[in-house]
Amino acid sequence: MPSSADIAPAPPLVVIVMGVSGCGKSTLGALLAQTLGCPFLEGDDFHSADAVEKMRGGRALTDEDRWPWLDRLGQAAAATMAANGAVVLACSALRRSYRDRLRVGIGAPVRFILLENSRDLLLARLGNRPGHYMPACLLDSQLATLERPLPDEGAMILISDTPAEALRDIALDWLR
Repeated sequence: MPSSADIAPAPPLVVIVMGVSGCGKSTLGALLAQTLGCPFLEGDDFHSADAVEKMRGGRALTDEDRWPWLDRLGQAAAATMAANGAVVLACSALRRSYRDRLRVGIGAPVRFILLENSRDLLLARLGNRPGHYMPACLLDSQLATLERPLPDEGAMILISDTPAEALRDIALDWLR
């Protein structure tokens, strides 16, 4: 396997793997970070305890719940990128306004990769995540909130029913 120096674009590099719950953001994000030799940030780790409890209780987050979370995540991504030259993070980034807020908070070019799949497959995946606070009953609210990136955002869109390693390779080719 080639070294990360052989496949990594020149820093700074911020890659956000986005999409609804169960689409494979964390899996692909961790694989990309490992291959690129950079840190991976899990967006779920930046939610407040109140937001986690709200979701655990089956209540969808509002924009007011999300703004502080996006700000924390943007600041962490900016600091990690500054220290390491690159960072990959998993974050739903469902609306353009959320992606714009992340871009501003990070203060460097950001590449977004949207993972999509059928509602049925997403529900099946959510059913196979024991112990995760995000219940399957919130999937429909996330799908309703999702604004697919527009062409001017320069995002890549992948269907996540392909093995994660193949998605990683496709994403790496796009990032070069």
